[in-house]
Amino acid sequence: MHQRPTAVVFMLLLGVGTACSQPPAPPVPVAPATAQSDAAPVYGAVRPSADGIGKTYQGREISAVMGWQGAAWLEREAREREERGSLLLQELALEPGMDVADVGAGTGYYARRIAPRVAPGGTVYAVDVQPQMVAMLTQAAARTGLANLKPVQASVTDPGLAPESVDVALMVDVYHELEYPHEVLDALVRALRPGGRLVFVEYRAEDDAVPIKPLHKMSEAQIRREAALHALEWTRTAETLPWQHVVVFRKR
Repeated sequence: MHQRPTAVVFMLLLGVGTACSQPPAPPVPVAPATAQSDAAPVYGAVRPSADGIGKTYQGREISAVMGWQGAAWLEREAREREERGSLLLQELALEPGMDVADVGAGTGYYARRIAPRVAPGGTVYAVDVQPQMVAMLTQAAARTGLANLKPVQASVTDPGLAPESVDVALMVDVYHELEYPHEVLDALVRALRPGGRLVFVEYRAEDDAVPIKPLHKMSEAQIRREAALHALEWTRTAETLPWQHVVVFRKR
């Protein structure tokens, strides 16, 4: 789910690249939208940084997000070389019959690749908060003939998934942009089936060589600290990708 007119929230999308040997720079972030109800008193406020929204959670400023106008950057030719998404798909160990939520799916870069892996019998729910992205996802599903790719319109606080409806919920470079991370994680935990997996993929804040702005990175420790506030149990962290870590939790 990319959070698009908000911070995408959800979802969601990718970190913006800068610095040495950078990938192409994505478009300017869009401003966050307003949630339908007041958030729980877990958020703070600071003067907004150049890449943030001035809202804090668990000691970090929430980053701004990239709008739907950045769709082409999500589909850039260099993405596989830079991120090795094929390795991520291997790490997910998906099987036919699994139901997967790609939260902050954007253009469906990963959802389109997941759909064949869970067929037959499985569905990939491509969740995004931006209506424009959802429209692109709908077009992509029709164009590719992927009948098991189902676009889902999310809100800034709710991914729009039914309780116990998915085996895996995946967020690729999305979580750090969620305007309401606590509420979204609560909703994702509810959406997971017993023992289901929640997978965070984030640019490594521990590695200064990763050419991404600091606010668009997250450390493993920060991810685990925030996930610990929910009914989630850390199972492993994979460091097989060039720039990102894959932090995996199971629903308790």
